[in-house]
Amino acid sequence: MAGPHLQQPSFLLATLKADCINKPFVQRCHDLETVIEEFPAKELHGIFPWLVESIFGSLDGIIVGWNLRCLQGRTNPTEYSVALDFLDPSGPMMKLVYKLQAEEYRYDFPVSYLPGPVKASIQEQVLPECSLYHNKVQFPSSGGLGLNLALNPFEYYMFYFAISLITQKNSPVTHHVSPSNSAYFILVDTYLKCFLPTEGSVLPPPSSNPGGAIPSPTPRSPAVPFTSYGMHHTSLLKRHIAHQPSVNADPASQEIWRSETLLQIFVEMWLHHYSLEMYQKMQSPHVKESFKPTEEHVLVVRLLVKHLHAFSNSLKPEPLPPSAHSHTASPLEEFKRVVIPRFVQEKLYIFLQHCFGHWPLDASFRAVLEMWLSYLQPWRYAPEKPPQSAEPLPRSVSEKWAAFIQENLLMYTKLFVGFLNRALRTDLVSPKNALMVFRVAKVFAQPNLAEMILKGEQLFLEPELVIPHRQHRLFMSPTLGGSFFSSWPPTITDASFKVKSHVYSLEGQDFQYKQMFGTEVRNLVLKLAQLICQAQQTAKSISDHSAETVASQSFFSWFRFTPSELNGSYTGNDLDEIGQDSIKKTDEYLEKALEYLCQIFKLNEAQLTQMMMKCGTAEDENGKKQLPDCVESEDGLVLTPLGRYQIINGLRRFEVQYQGDAELQPIRSYENATLVRLLFRLSSALNERFAAQMDVLCSREDFVGRLCRYHLTNPHLVQKIRCSPVGKDRAGQNWGPRISLRFLASYRTLVSLLLIYFLAAWFYIGPVGCTFLILVGYFLYAVIMTFLSEGWKPHEH
Repeated sequence: MAGPHLQQPSFLLATLKADCINKPFVQRCHDLETVIEEFPAKELHGIFPWLVESIFGSLDGIIVGWNLRCLQGRTNPTEYSVALDFLDPSGPMMKLVYKLQAEEYRYDFPVSYLPGPVKASIQEQVLPECSLYHNKVQFPSSGGLGLNLALNPFEYYMFYFAISLITQKNSPVTHHVSPSNSAYFILVDTYLKCFLPTEGSVLPPPSSNPGGAIPSPTPRSPAVPFTSYGMHHTSLLKRHIAHQPSVNADPASQEIWRSETLLQIFVEMWLHHYSLEMYQKMQSPHVKESFKPTEEHVLVVRLLVKHLHAFSNSLKPEPLPPSAHSHTASPLEEFKRVVIPRFVQEKLYIFLQHCFGHWPLDASFRAVLEMWLSYLQPWRYAPEKPPQSAEPLPRSVSEKWAAFIQENLLMYTKLFVGFLNRALRTDLVSPKNALMVFRVAKVFAQPNLAEMILKGEQLFLEPELVIPHRQHRLFMSPTLGGSFFSSWPPTITDASFKVKSHVYSLEGQDFQYKQMFGTEVRNLVLKLAQLICQAQQTAKSISDHSAETVASQSFFSWFRFTPSELNGSYTGNDLDEIGQDSIKKTDEYLEKALEYLCQIFKLNEAQLTQMMMKCGTAEDENGKKQLPDCVESEDGLVLTPLGRYQIINGLRRFEVQYQGDAELQPIRSYENATLVRLLFRLSSALNERFAAQMDVLCSREDFVGRLCRYHLTNPHLVQKIRCSPVGKDRAGQNWGPRISLRFLASYRTLVSLLLIYFLAAWFYIGPVGCTFLILVGYFLYAVIMTFLSEGWKPHEH
């Protein structure tokens, strides 16, 4: 490629755009690396916005870019490797970022693509609290449209990288793609390890000039009142950008500015989609959801949470008294101390609240659940290793985590109540739902955890003369202006005040706290325990039903009919398809979950035994499941709310039976369609011809009348209708005495007759004789059944 002096930026950009069409991916990356190495920052400045967009896609989602979320090493190993090397923290792209950073270039990012609360705040002339946006809001020139943020190259690159997880929702994702193995997921992990290291310090950016240094971005102004702007907001906002302070910034801020910027961008782009006010409005069912996170989005947030715990837990123990730490500890160590409560806690709490309330009631909620449980267990990411033992005993939660639990009390208690409300509405017979209940119960049953949560609740409920107001966020967030180094809040020693400050800052001063170990939540836990018992009983009945079905398979299965089809009813359930192994897993999960809930809430064994006995006696004397809970009304049986819940969760059900005219029911798979139609015509002709004679015979009170009534009417129809919640008027339907020959169209009947004729031929009995014996046998059977029905008749009244 020609030297820089022969190229113009516009020509360079046009050449690169043409290469995107004509050259393969690997060759394009190699050419870009050469361009970044050879060309000066002045010419690279013109291609930087296009290059970022071509990699991460456009903000409106139309341009997909490299599609990093679908790029995997298993399917595209070469492109996967080349993309990761090109975007690595020490790769060509970051070298381009630092080369432009040295020249202090700025790039416009539209405010309209920022998360909802941030966009609304800026458009209402209120600067967001996050210092990431300070001194960056830029009004358009005359005739321009929209607000922009003036970002330095590092911020611009990371903004696009983070927001591509949100904007590229319509990218062609195939079913075999695993988000945790994608190039995007690996890059997130790589950037977190590089800029938020758990060991050592942040690596300095490479410098294009020997001995030179890449300057940090222009420092943010110190505390400036910006909660509200007057009518002349244009000039005031412009003043923050036009009148920048001198570059004489705090060296501490310069040392970790990339770490702070990266974290703030990730948190803002991934979590700050709901404000406290917006969340309260969304409690109404009539409000349309503005942003719907995906399962992949939640998995990336979980990766962030896990790494932040490891980053925070890598804080070195203080060799000096706490009063001296702010003067002796390194900036990175100070950053580790405040990274979670100051940058993550509030936005993650609101994000989780929204997911718990709006996520579909299906197995995809497992991603949200695991992200929540990861945040609740910072000790899992502590550097110390648990002692190895022969038996894997549950690890006790150390008392040193009491402060974290108290300062995150709502994460444990209110979200636990939210999970209970979800669990009470899910089908616990499903193994995936049972697993989620088991996971939550197992985490909260860790030794000493419930006691520390209870201690936090007691601290919150302690009476106090002065209650902190919700807007006093000195303990939860950095000073409103500048970096978190600019001004430190006073140290608080009162544990009760810390807990109250946490609760009121997240929920408001008028928040009515619901105790996790109070009576109301305990009743919810008892309801869940009852549902677990019912689900275990249902799983057992499904398992027994499946075993009986397998055992009843016979020669007649060749003709594709089952015992449930033979009597015209269907007693199956969608859960029959989950298999014996899954039913066994469900029972194990639920049994352990119930055991853990008993440990957490000290449930009374007598109550549990009574519940299990009640569930166990939910079957009648025939071993059949009882009908769903109903009440008698003028229109027949009507389902109660409990009955609807039992049907939805598969706990009880009505036997689905055909209750219309047996002659007109649909042709079954075990019947011959041609014979059904021919026999129906024959039966109809006989019934029409001999209807009067059959009525006379059935009206007789002697033995002949009883014999005709039993075999020419359907005495079982009333019993079938009695099992249905359909209106009473159906029970009065009567088709009168008639002949029905449809049974002869059944493959079972035909095979049985063939077997009988075959056996008769074995004993030298001809077809005529065999037919006569069949008729005699049927007559004897009819006589016996008539006598038996007469014997049962008094019991039916």
